[in-house]
Amino acid sequence: MSRSSPALEPPADAVRPVRHPDAPAPGEPLGTHYEHCFGCGPGQPHGLHLDARAGDGVTLTAEFTVQPAHQGAPGLAHGGVLATALDETLGSLNWLLRTIAVTGRLETDFVRPVPVGTTLHLEAEVTAVAGRKIYSTATGRIGGPEGPVAVRADALFIEVKVDHFTDHGREEEIRAAMSDPDQIRRTRAFEVNP
Repeated sequence: MSRSSPALEPPADAVRPVRHPDAPAPGEPLGTHYEHCFGCGPGQPHGLHLDARAGDGVTLTAEFTVQPAHQGAPGLAHGGVLATALDETLGSLNWLLRTIAVTGRLETDFVRPVPVGTTLHLEAEVTAVAGRKIYSTATGRIGGPEGPVAVRADALFIEVKVDHFTDHGREEEIRAAMSDPDQIRRTRAFEVNP
């Protein structure tokens, strides 16, 4: 029995994902997709500073350490922060497809508390693609990559054109991202965000 809703079940005509030939090699860091991204950007003092690495196929691993600024209940990670870490990790998978996509649906299961100071070890993979829809799943563990499951999520991402961001984003940030001379950073600035 599936733990996700019917909206997160790939249709019968979905296909297996195919890693883009120009995707980073397994083990390579994916880097940040935008300087000020709360999930991965180094320009956010209280951000997650999530560090993601390409895996085999259309998979990746990521880590982030829960800081005091990330707590909800005293000494424990806020559930919204944990959902953000899962969303960031799942969204980063799209870089392996070289597809610009946004979160359409994210269902998160909170299995056990995650204390401040804990490093959350995340694994994610794209499970299917159906037209513009990208289905993926992620698991977050504490105490190491083989540790107990703390959080998990299933997600549906929707492929979009860059116009999605230029039509809805703030003009000064869009201009700054579009004028970045680094082509990879310029491309990665327009992924993951809703």
